[in-house]
Amino acid sequence: MHVGDLLRIEGLDLTLVWGGENLLNQAVSGVTATDLEDPTRFLQPGDIVLSGLVWWTGTDHGARTERFVCALAESGARALLAGEETHGTVPADVADSCRRHGIALLAVPAHTNFRAITEAVYRRQWGDLSRRPADHFALPENVRGELGRLLDHGADAGELLECALAPFGAPPGYLLTSSGRTIARTAAAPALPAARAVEHLRGLSGETLRLQAETTPYDAWYLHVPRAGGAPPRALHEIAEVMVRHRHHHDHELSARRRTGQELIALVDAGGADIGALTNALTSCGALAQGPWQIVVMAAGAQLTDGVAAEALTEALDHLSPAAFAVGTTPNAQAVAVVRSGGGTAASLREPWPLLHGCRPQALLHAGVSAPTAEPTALRAALAQARYALAAARHDTPASSRVTAVEELSSLDSLLAGIPADVRTVFSATTLGPLADGEPASHHRLLETLEIFLAHNCSWARTAEAMHLHVNTVHYRIERVQDLTGRDLSRLDHKLDLRAALLCR
Repeated sequence: MHVGDLLRIEGLDLTLVWGGENLLNQAVSGVTATDLEDPTRFLQPGDIVLSGLVWWTGTDHGARTERFVCALAESGARALLAGEETHGTVPADVADSCRRHGIALLAVPAHTNFRAITEAVYRRQWGDLSRRPADHFALPENVRGELGRLLDHGADAGELLECALAPFGAPPGYLLTSSGRTIARTAAAPALPAARAVEHLRGLSGETLRLQAETTPYDAWYLHVPRAGGAPPRALHEIAEVMVRHRHHHDHELSARRRTGQELIALVDAGGADIGALTNALTSCGALAQGPWQIVVMAAGAQLTDGVAAEALTEALDHLSPAAFAVGTTPNAQAVAVVRSGGGTAASLREPWPLLHGCRPQALLHAGVSAPTAEPTALRAALAQARYALAAARHDTPASSRVTAVEELSSLDSLLAGIPADVRTVFSATTLGPLADGEPASHHRLLETLEIFLAHNCSWARTAEAMHLHVNTVHYRIERVQDLTGRDLSRLDHKLDLRAALLCR
């Protein structure tokens, strides 16, 4: 298949923005969908690249555009298929950059789904392969026929992998995700822990092919044969194409599961749903019909779109197999999951969490997990718990990814971390009064003394020793703190108020 063939596929309605015959006659070997500003690590030579141009802002004088298109050119991409839905038309600087770097540019109208383009390409490629002379194949003709039959009958990925690698002595083979989750493996392939699988994918040993399907950084699939020369390269590409067809069927089933999951999450997020509606929604999600359940909430700020955040959470929970769960998104851009679990979900998620973060290091992933509940009507309260734990996770480790369970909020500091920042600020300012901003310098010294005094259990002598002051000086400063805040540090409740105010700064 060639780039120009895309313009002639009925129903796609693609239009050529820029590209001469020499570019349109280039052969296409795969498809990658991405909205990363620098997609280099996910591109293969011969790819056409689908992008909604979400990364484009128009306010950076073309720097992002140049970085993106340059990555395509350096990776050997054949063409950029730019979606018009986000910006209405393809921005002029994108066209100019494609012209400079010799990348064909096609516009994708808003009504054309990227998945439809991907499926059209791979249907065309599969047809092209079937029409080639036999000596162009590495897989024996009978194996190709058997693989086609297995695909038609809905065989699982493991059965397809076993059949495809059998002619080459049945070497160990895996189908892995970006975070190292094993989707399928042959009988000769030992179980591979996720962390070890990621090392295999990033290593130089063996053979690894990324399946060219419409994916995010978190749910991409890889065909991996650990033994170098375990199968001819042409055979591995044929096997990868078979797995892409299997992936399309898998994604179709997953779409139906996502719809039911989204309906459940919408009910839980809205609140007020009666027991009948919640029970029906849980039943529609299959194994979720019976509890107990936990809620997981994940957020990554503006670094991920809603759909990508949901894919990341889905991939994380798939590592917990055979856990039953449903994932959806909320209007405030959070990915939310209802998980069937009696507890321990947070601890289980911590193992794959760093691997998930490694798929896109610039996107910090924070998650909060609720306590278990056995009542459907308590799911709304569980969602509030998970959101509180999420806020604590983001406050405690703003520069690194983290999973926090609500049961872990066992100290005053951790409890306060879940309170919204603006509420913390108001409480601190109100409680500390004139001392809140630490200005002038004398107020700063009073705050420092208060903090050390409370840390030493209100011991005058230990505070004086820690600060290298006379005890009378400590007495004077604490009296000034009490005068300015209106609090009496001989009372436990006032001590707690001031301690909480210091933690909320």
